[in-house]
Formats: sequence, structure tokens, C-alpha cells
Amino acid sequence: MAASVVSYNDEEELNAETESEASSIYQGSVISTVPDRHGFLGGSQYSPERKQSIPPDVILRRERKWIQMLNNWNLFMTTNYHKVRERCRKGIPPSVRLRAWLNLCGGQLLMNENSNLYEELIKRPGDPKYIEDIKKDLHRQFPHHEMFVENAPGQQELFQVLKAYSILNSKVGYCQAQAPIAAFLLMHMPAVQAFWCLVAICDKYLIGYYSQGMETLLRDGDILFALLKRISPVAYRHLKKQKMEPILYMTEWFLCVYTRTLPWESILRIWDMFLCEGVKVIFKVGLILLKGSLGRTSLTKCCPTTYETLQVLRNPSQHIMEEEVLVYQLTNYYILYRVFSNSRLYYILSVTFLMLQIQRLNLSEEDFEYEHQRQMLKRKAAEKETANRTD
Repeated sequence: MAASVVSYNDEEELNAETESEASSIYQGSVISTVPDRHGFLGGSQYSPERKQSIPPDVILRRERKWIQMLNNWNLFMTTNYHKVRERCRKGIPPSVRLRAWLNLCGGQLLMNENSNLYEELIKRPGDPKYIEDIKKDLHRQFPHHEMFVENAPGQQELFQVLKAYSILNSKVGYCQAQAPIAAFLLMHMPAVQAFWCLVAICDKYLIGYYSQGMETLLRDGDILFALLKRISPVAYRHLKKQKMEPILYMTEWFLCVYTRTLPWESILRIWDMFLCEGVKVIFKVGLILLKGSLGRTSLTKCCPTTYETLQVLRNPSQHIMEEEVLVYQLTNYYILYRVFSNSRLYYILSVTFLMLQIQRLNLSEEDFEYEHQRQMLKRKAAEKETANRTD
């Protein structure tokens, strides 16, 4: 199949294999009539089919273990959480991912406790302001995915899920960053399950992220920057020298949980861990992206101004490789691949490399808690000082 994005100038260079497949040009991208394994017809997330990198017998064995675990979920979560976490880190088999995500985030419990509530919510009119904002954003969510192309049924389901949440939690209402998360969930489960997963994520995992003023997000940006000083002093000094506030580069990462940032295989693996271990996974991924983008002097020299730095941080996908292009399956060690693209040399991380980096990042629960408390005290002191000046 064709590469993910091909410009108008590159159209004539498409090979015979690509030309043999029905395709069209839309906004500078080649759009295939045959979706990839994730449902994408084009765009940056489109990827050709790949050979199965994990042996079928291993997949089958993992599926059986997950089915056994899901059938005894409460027992595993209360007595053997470490086993659940270990299996999430290895990657949840696609065939059981829906059930696993529902149970991990608590969406299944919410759905059981609120039977038929979603159906009632979608029948209500909703706040006109939120309804208008939701409608404006529908076409922006993964427009190259078969569920969300123009007039596809996925857009109506997305509208209903977002409207239902804005009614259920009227204090938060609707925030633009909720849309890609809801769309991402709809790609993996029916609307009612996607709704309750969205409720769990917004109200339990990302509390305060979507409120006006985004105080929680600002605080977490300060925490991320403080942790970076320990993980990558080079990247920390570079960002501090350029006086670049974390909110400039981490907002989309955190608010959308990387659904608009990373290759699809990476997103799925990160979400397997995120729904199991919580928001600290978002921090760890952010730290790895910062370190990978700016963690060496040779990298910071390429970013003399804030413009270049932001370009690197807002487009970190060039540093991450999807599993499909791996020649060898990675296991217990780091491998850094170098590939040439358009005469430029990119250092690209594989999905497995990213997962290993996340798991081996030397940050404990106590480190996160300590930095959280420290930043809370700093913000309170700053607010008190501002109040005193006003008086």
C-alpha cells in the first residue's frame, strides 16, 4: 500500500503496486479505498499491513490468560494486581482489549450501576452552547478513518457520546480535547461502552484537566518540568534557557493522552498501561519524548530558538517507530534504529523501545507524590504573594 502521506508533487512517484489499488487524492494525501488494519484510509496514521510479529501460539496463550483474568477480575485486582500490570505492560491482545479497557478504567462498573442512563442522556437536548461546539469539532476527529469520514455513522455516535457527557457533567460540559479521546474509544467499542470509559477517564484519571483555567494541567506541567531536571538535565537546561513554559508543548500530549501525537501501535500500548497504572504513564511518556528530542547537546544545537524547539516537540512521531518496520523483534534491550527519509537522518524509536523506556524510567510513586506536593506548595505560596501585593 501507499505510504501514509504523499504530497501532490510526489503523486507521480507512486509505484506500480500503489497505483494498482484504487486511491484518490484528498487535501494532499493519498486516500485508499482499502482501510489498514486499524481502519485508516489515509493521513498520517495510515500504515500498510504487516506480518504478525508475535507468534500465533503466543497470542493465543496470552488471550487465554486474559480471558481467565477477566472472568475473575475482582479477585485479580484485589489479590494479584502486579500480574494485571505485568500483562498490560506486555500489551493487551486486540481480541480482549475492549473488555480489558472497560474493566481497567472502571467503565464496566459505572455502566452496571447506571443501566440505561446513556440512552436517556442522548434523548435530551443538551446545552445549545456545547452542542454547537461539538458539531464544529466532529469533522476534525480522525477524518481519514473509515468511521469518521464525511457522513459516516461514527460522527453521529461521537456527537451523542460527547453530548451525553456534557449533560452528565454539566460543570465541565464540553472541552475540545475530549473529542479525540471519545473518537479513539469509539474505534474500539460500541457507543455506550465508549461513553462510560470517557466518563471514567475525564472524572477519575484526568480530574480538572478540562475545567476552565486548566489549573490542574498547569500544575502537572510544572511537575513534568521538575521531573525532567532529574531525567534529562540537558533537555531541562535547554528549555529553561529558552524560558519555554510546559503548557506550550505538553497540552495536547496530556489532554488527548497522545491520541493526536504518536503512531497508532504506540498509542494502543500506552493506553494499555495508562488505564492500568494511571496518569503517571502520561508523565513518563512525556519525559521520554522530551529526553529523546532534546536529551543530547547535538540535538539542542539544532534548536537555537523556541520555534525550532516547538517544532521538534510538537512533532515527536519522527522519533518513534511502529512495530511494522522492525526487522527483528525486540525483547529485553534497547535498540536505536537509523533510517533515511527524504535525505534526512532520523533516529527513531520502536514501540518496544518506547515501552521499555517507560517501564525502566527511574521514577517511583514517592517521586511523583513528592513533586506533586512540592508544586502544590509553590503554587499556594505564589497565590498568597499575589494576594498580598493586591492588598
